[in-house]
Amino acid sequence: MDLKTKINAEEGTQELVITRVFDLPVELLFKAYTEPELVEQWMGTNVLKLENKKHGSFQFETSDAKGNTYRFNGAIHEFDPDQKITRTFEMENMPFGIQLEFLTFEKLTDDTSRLHIHTLYESVAQRNQMLKGGMAPGINRAHNRLQDIVIKLK
Repeated sequence: MDLKTKINAEEGTQELVITRVFDLPVELLFKAYTEPELVEQWMGTNVLKLENKKHGSFQFETSDAKGNTYRFNGAIHEFDPDQKITRTFEMENMPFGIQLEFLTFEKLTDDTSRLHIHTLYESVAQRNQMLKGGMAPGINRAHNRLQDIVIKLK
């Protein structure tokens, strides 16, 4: 299977670079990351809080097939509509540290856009642990759902 979302993880670094081109205008791609109803659909999670502003925060909650509940939260440090979100990301009750994420939304044409996510981890070991946990196929499935759901808004 060809993965449309690309993950670049240089050996020995604490960072990942994730890129994906979507057949969506940049405004709709940005909306998919900022409107709670859309986030819930493509991420398959409950949005408990999503304050899209500088110094805002977010909290998501999801459950697995066994009924275990997981929460994800963070603080929004930079919010520039249709262009950029800088935020922290933390998985509660999980052995991963806090991540720093730089999300950049780029208009390519009126109908296509690129998402660029630069993520910094506390250590190389934490970054590698995320990669070993099935991150690539998971983010591809989520981005495929995002594309399928949001394209209907065109």
